[in-house]
Amino acid sequence: MAKVQVPAAAVAVGGLVGGYATARLTKKRPLGGVVLAAAGAVAVKGWRERAGGKVAAGLGAAYVAAFAGSHPLAKKVGAWPAVFGVAGAVGLASWVVADRRR
Repeated sequence: MAKVQVPAAAVAVGGLVGGYATARLTKKRPLGGVVLAAAGAVAVKGWRERAGGKVAAGLGAAYVAAFAGSHPLAKKVGAWPAVFGVAGAVGLASWVVADRRR
């Protein structure tokens, strides 16, 4: 049976959106952080396999920056639009730099 490889972009987007959704729905921010961190680790592994360590480090930094940047952005545009915006930006960057190489 063939191994299915999920694009790292999808994992990163899922981690940002899923982490926020988990925190919001459960009212347990640390649980959302676990989702965010786990998906981030899986995404970094995928980026490293597809494009190397430097790209993985850069995209990993973008992932963390997106999470951090979503907070002040949410004050201007609202929480969900901020999360979807930063997740989309990370997903696009991941696809351009790493995932489309497959």
